[in-house]
Amino acid sequence: MNVRTQNTRPGARNGHLRYAERGSLLIIVLWMALGLVTITLYFANSMVFELRASDNRVAGLAADQAVEAGARYVSSVLTALATNGAVPDVTAYQSEAIPVGEAHFWLIGRPGDYQVQPDEVFFGLVDEASKLNLNTAGTNLLQGLTNMTPELAANITDWRDTNGTISANGDGPNVYSASQLSYQPKNAPFETIDELRLVYPMDMGTLVAEDFNRNGALDPVETDTNRNGVADAGLLEYATVYSREPNTSGDGSVRTDIRTLTATSARSLLETNLTAARLTQVLTRLGVAPAPSGPGNGTGNGNTRGGTTPGGTTPGGTSPGGATPTSTQQATFTSPLAFYVQSGMTADEFAPIADRLTVATGSYIQGRVNVNTASSAVLACLPGLSSDLVQQLVSYRQQNPDQLGSIAWVVTALGQNNAAALRTLGSGDYITTHSYQFTADIAALGPYGRGYRRVKFVFDTSSGTPQIIYRQDLSYLGWALGRSVRQNYLLARSQ
Repeated sequence: MNVRTQNTRPGARNGHLRYAERGSLLIIVLWMALGLVTITLYFANSMVFELRASDNRVAGLAADQAVEAGARYVSSVLTALATNGAVPDVTAYQSEAIPVGEAHFWLIGRPGDYQVQPDEVFFGLVDEASKLNLNTAGTNLLQGLTNMTPELAANITDWRDTNGTISANGDGPNVYSASQLSYQPKNAPFETIDELRLVYPMDMGTLVAEDFNRNGALDPVETDTNRNGVADAGLLEYATVYSREPNTSGDGSVRTDIRTLTATSARSLLETNLTAARLTQVLTRLGVAPAPSGPGNGTGNGNTRGGTTPGGTTPGGTSPGGATPTSTQQATFTSPLAFYVQSGMTADEFAPIADRLTVATGSYIQGRVNVNTASSAVLACLPGLSSDLVQQLVSYRQQNPDQLGSIAWVVTALGQNNAAALRTLGSGDYITTHSYQFTADIAALGPYGRGYRRVKFVFDTSSGTPQIIYRQDLSYLGWALGRSVRQNYLLARSQ
């Protein structure tokens, strides 16, 4: 027994060792398998993230191309619709979810006279002539802008002035040299609206107020500080540096300079649209021809605007038959509006010549405000217009959209009881009904609503062909299409 036991124990021990080795090997294999599975899962997960990242990059590239397509689309819209300074009707072109392959783009606009909810984004082009031009507006006009102070208005005019003088209420160049990053005022015209950030004491609150993403709507991430239910805008909403129009008529002909109007130039301007008798009346009211003698000479037509006729009577007046006057009288006008008020013409009589008048020199007329599209805040900056008169203008253009062909509608809207306001408004060349520069704030989404991009373009049509004169990437401002666009977009794709 002892011998058998001794003979069997070594084999048993070796068997146990082999089983132990096999168990250890199994554990090692299991750990290795677990490690390989973990590595596989890790790389698989990494591939998923890389796939998503690649998909987002592709969506971003698609959105970038949609933005470029949007710019080309806007150029074609302006070529077709913005002829001779006309503002394209927002209903005449597409502005929401315009497809470009699997991507889409939107034109973020401003509602103007359209009624929308405060948290609803309006889509369309933005008229730059509906704003006040920083390069032409004086301090008295600038002080009427939202969030503007006398100090800031003075510093804006000093920034652009080339003479280096310091305006009343201005701080002068020392305030810039004393800043942490010392610099000097430009003493040259503003080239972009972004230069406002350099003017002391400008800050982002003054520039954008409550509308941080600059889309004209009150978004959930924005704070309604004064709790009025709307996104109060800052200076960027109401200021521009781009508004100008050609100093020629729609057909390219030279305009008549009414700063020195003679009987000859006035007759050449008016005779194709007026009868001989009516021409005599208008020339007389303009002060470039003496009033005809005798009964029935009538210097009015039942639609006179009041005011005294500049100039005196000289021998050799206009004959009732409309013969060329021999008078050497001259009249001076400060604006087309002053000319119209003095002439006693009807709106229909004035419309054909409205774009043939000028008081400007050079190739372009700078900084006029388009009274057809300007907001109440901008209209209130114009001289002579109180808040009540601004509301009259806004109400009239809302109720009479087909009567806004020339600035004559301003006189009709304000009426004869506001002659003093009209004289003040006509004391300078402040207003127009034409626009040649437009902002296209293009936001785009790639496939499946990803890859958000936003780029702001400014187009200038004053040379006859739309040209991009400014471009700024605004994607960093975040989502600006409103709360419902993405949901509606995805819902439409799922149907």
